[in-house]
Amino acid sequence: MVSGSGPIRIQICQNLGLRGRCGRLAQWLVNGGRRGGSRAVAGMESKPSTQVTMAQLTESPIVAESFALIDQEVGPHQLSPAEYAVVRRVIHSTADFEFKDLVHFSPGAIAQGVAALQTGTTILVDVTMVRQGIVGLVGRTFANPILTAVTLGEAPGPGQTRTQVGLLRGLAEAPGAIVVIGNAPTALLALADQIAAGHAQPALVIGAPVGFVAVEAAKQRLAQLAVPQIRVEGRKGGSAVAAAILNALVVLAWEQQP
Repeated sequence: MVSGSGPIRIQICQNLGLRGRCGRLAQWLVNGGRRGGSRAVAGMESKPSTQVTMAQLTESPIVAESFALIDQEVGPHQLSPAEYAVVRRVIHSTADFEFKDLVHFSPGAIAQGVAALQTGTTILVDVTMVRQGIVGLVGRTFANPILTAVTLGEAPGPGQTRTQVGLLRGLAEAPGAIVVIGNAPTALLALADQIAAGHAQPALVIGAPVGFVAVEAAKQRLAQLAVPQIRVEGRKGGSAVAAAILNALVVLAWEQQP
């Protein structure tokens, strides 16, 4: 059996020019047959080795410089390190420092979100733009299934939106999902109704719809519920904000693995 660490695996691939399934086999051998057993040999294991750091997956000199500038401008604050990691990524995505005071965390929300990601919990998003913002990082880490409400919400009835109908269908499939709302207040209101009625108990709700009509009402309704939540107050939010919050949690979850 071949044994060794990351550098040996890299050298094997460089020397032999392994690609695709053969490359995964080499990685499996280097890891001593761990992380997925025969599934890794068959090419079904898609998660990278935990030896890969999150910095290798997400960071770049420009991102590092941007984070340093954000840290300098934010200055002293009362956020916990994990909360600040979330807020900083939102600011990085929007260049809007007001989010430092707009993002609210229920007690234990980050820890519950991290645990849910680590255990492969389904992620239910409202619109395609949120999905596109998270699918890359999720796919390179925990590979959680992702459902998109707007694509599930075919043929909405009178007075309904596609995201609202699709969210209900998604909850029927995954009532304990991580729910990420970055666009549609109607979806957030439908979610709140399902939680209040006891039909859904999400692992975490990220509530960040943006706009004017029903947005603040939907967020206030979420705030009244005893569900783990990360919520953006006021009219601000959006797909980029929701995706940034989820991606920040993915980073924390990956870094906190045993």
